Amino acid sequence: MNVEFYKFHGTGNDFIMVDNRDTIFPKNDTNLINRLCHRRFGIGADGLILLENAGDEENDFKMVYFNSDGNQSSMCGNGGRCIVAFAKYLGIIANSAGFTAIDGKHSAVINGQEVSLKMQDVDASDLNEAALFLDTGSPHHIEFTDEVGDIDIKRQGAKIRYSSKYEENGGTNVNYVQQDGDHNFLVRTYERGVEDETYSCGTGVTAVALAVHALGRTNSRDITLKTRGGNLQVSFDEKEEQYFNIWLTGPAEYVFKGEFEC
Repeated sequence: MNVEFYKFHGTGNDFIMVDNRDTIFPKNDTNLINRLCHRRFGIGADGLILLENAGDEENDFKMVYFNSDGNQSSMCGNGGRCIVAFAKYLGIIANSAGFTAIDGKHSAVINGQEVSLKMQDVDASDLNEAALFLDTGSPHHIEFTDEVGDIDIKRQGAKIRYSSKYEENGGTNVNYVQQDGDHNFLVRTYERGVEDETYSCGTGVTAVALAVHALGRTNSRDITLKTRGGNLQVSFDEKEEQYFNIWLTGPAEYVFKGEFEC
């Protein structure tokens, strides 16, 4: 059976997109997903995303996300922005959307190639310099550094990802952060499930933006995160370390389409 796919990326965080409203994709085939995402033996991507029927009248579609290792994973912010661009490409939506993902309902708005995705509320009351961890739909550890370009992300990130501290969580994503102005931050991310650095991570930069605000490293509620793949914006409201109305904004771009056999 031949299956049509589309390739999208959000600031270099790239995904294989499949319209699975007819439930044709064998989503329990971990080996197939891993092979498709392989950058030498497959299409190549950080993950694979299925667009499925919402199953209710309140949402436009459902997002099902798999990491490149083939396993279904927690929320992917850039993937969420890309599936909105994909839904517009397919004619399912116009310039706004409501959809469900593994962490619940999301809203999104499209302005040209930019997609703004509303994230879930986040409690940062336990965050401190000794416990730099936030869950923004996916778990994220945060490390501050004076020179983010010098970090061996794959080696050092893996140490934290597989440390006993996060064993009960199934491991964690790891973000290295360098301040680059009053409300600008450089971010590099090691992603679990990819087991390497990605060019960008949406839930990761969201965690960083909330953390730098909660720790007093910036007073801005509109923060620019500079990743290897480009810039993302995170804006939010906050009251007593409770963050809400969180929006992740950046480009989501179509790359190409094709077919694979399964």
